Amino acid sequence: MSQVHLIDHPLVQHKLTLMRRKDASTSSFRRLLGELSSLMAYEVTRDMPMQDIEIETPLETMTSKVIDGKKLVLVSILRAGNGILEGMLSVVPGARVGHIGLYRDPKTLTAIEYYFKMPGDMQDRDIVVVDPMLATGNSAIAAVERLKEMNPRSIKFVCLLTCPEGIGALQAAHPDVPIYTAAIDRQLDSHGYILPGLGDAGDRIFGTK
Repeated sequence: MSQVHLIDHPLVQHKLTLMRRKDASTSSFRRLLGELSSLMAYEVTRDMPMQDIEIETPLETMTSKVIDGKKLVLVSILRAGNGILEGMLSVVPGARVGHIGLYRDPKTLTAIEYYFKMPGDMQDRDIVVVDPMLATGNSAIAAVERLKEMNPRSIKFVCLLTCPEGIGALQAAHPDVPIYTAAIDRQLDSHGYILPGLGDAGDRIFGTK
């Protein structure tokens, strides 16, 4: 579990509790997800490399630190990952964005890819993969496998919720990829949903159910 980072800041936990409620409206769920994702971004980017630049304050010239946001790529697993993406971009607006489309076969629960679009020159970039739920782990595993083909500098995985089964699967397949999450829930049900969870994140973000 050394690669699992539980972000238990009170504001993160408060907003997650409000999102879990079944009577939360689509608009409030979406707003809370954006706010929560922005808060999580602070922890996920804590170890981002920095460089010194020379600037002028109103009083004098000085050397100060900045991040190179262009070296960061936020990769959304469609479609639900887009809900986290917006909040992350509000904190690091200079980041590049990639998308990977995966859907879960309802019978086998395996991930099937239907879309893949990334920035160029991924070899020098740090990737943060975002998806609200790490459930069976199949989509996360497939996404990371695909991204590793591009030889990025590093990969992290960020989700709102996960469970022991999802953590175990992703760590078994990709032990080098750290997981950042706001909660580790009890278990999966027979349909591959996290319990107690918050339902289908994509449906709740986009109001499609």
